[in-house]
Amino acid sequence: MANIGYIQVVRHCNHFCGFCSNPTTPYVHTFDTMKVLVDDFVARDYFGVILTGGEPTLHPELPRIAGYARDQGLHVRMITNGWRMADADFAKQMGEAGLQHMHISVYSHKPDVEESLRGLPKTLPRAEAAVDNAAAHGIAVNINCVINRLNCDHLHETIAWWIERHPQIRHFVWNNLDPSMGRAEVNQDQFLHRLRDFEWSLAEACRLLEQSGRTYRVEKVPLCYMADFAWASTETRKIVKGEERIVHFLDDKQTVRQTTWGHRYVEACRHCTVQPICGGLFDKGDAYDPDELTPIFVDMDKIVARIIQDPSDPSYKLRSMPAWKADFARRQVDARQAAEHAQRRASERPETERGGADQAASPASDPNTSAATARPPSDMKVGAVTVEGLRMFNRKRRIEGIQAERHGVQLETDGVTRAGAVEASLASSTDP
Repeated sequence: MANIGYIQVVRHCNHFCGFCSNPTTPYVHTFDTMKVLVDDFVARDYFGVILTGGEPTLHPELPRIAGYARDQGLHVRMITNGWRMADADFAKQMGEAGLQHMHISVYSHKPDVEESLRGLPKTLPRAEAAVDNAAAHGIAVNINCVINRLNCDHLHETIAWWIERHPQIRHFVWNNLDPSMGRAEVNQDQFLHRLRDFEWSLAEACRLLEQSGRTYRVEKVPLCYMADFAWASTETRKIVKGEERIVHFLDDKQTVRQTTWGHRYVEACRHCTVQPICGGLFDKGDAYDPDELTPIFVDMDKIVARIIQDPSDPSYKLRSMPAWKADFARRQVDARQAAEHAQRRASERPETERGGADQAASPASDPNTSAATARPPSDMKVGAVTVEGLRMFNRKRRIEGIQAERHGVQLETDGVTRAGAVEASLASSTDP
């Protein structure tokens, strides 16, 4: 399986996106704390690692950890806003360190929209410079885009713009807005869209890429809104191939291992022919309208065949439909039994010991009814809360408060209470 793990290198950023889902925390990494996580991916026989954030290029040890991961045989990628990669010397340093693939986040080809979403002027020309610098140093580039209210009507126009100006880019990724965490949760009135608002534009964008011979993926979009391109759904591909993902969060969540990919479904989904391979609606906070979900009636086998017989993806070994169906049926039984076992264990615990963490960690009884995550048994720690980390957190929060007021958005509350408690504990432990 082409399992790729994620390490959040930092949790601060030099941009101020009003819908950020991974806001600043007081946790920090050193090279040694990141090295342990890289070694774990190697031990699990993972294909690669994605260095992300926050904005990962702000960590002074980024080139070193990228080089270490590459030396261990991992395919090294990075998700970035591109600001520092616009500097030719830094891009060269990352290329020489071992970075092989860069996912650069750009939300619109319209400068005013991009600036509004980024909270910073002139981000688009710097993103273009980052793309060119990466190409100059042998780093492959993807364009990542979060679908939101301000860009959902011109996704196809942005694709046409990139194809014309930077034909070297061969792959694009859309990620539907997650309205249940971070700033996105408290600023839904500004950034949340309806599903039908992006349906036509997303389809046109996919057609443009198909016609030009490029590839693409779509995340957190239910298949009823991308029926003609269902094979490109990230969740669907993971469901079909039985892949997992481990994310090392630089916050209280720490390490999360995800092995099932279903989210939210409604009664109508029971009649849909592709429901077994659909990730459903990614929404833990009831922000999207579930009535927008409708069944579709297409041949699921054709979607599966395109995924498992994709010659550019050697990760899945079962290339015939009979072999895949037998494997898929076995995985469904295993997942259902594991979910039922986890529910029984949870129900046997005293009520005082149950809580949100258990709900997040326990798979649902039906593996296709909710996003099931589980923490792998490990003593690994993801970063640490230090005095310097707390100082940086508090300093960053003050700056973000000014930015939030300037841009008319609300700051998230995630981690603030926890940070205050840890700060008090650290202060007391260092008192003479």
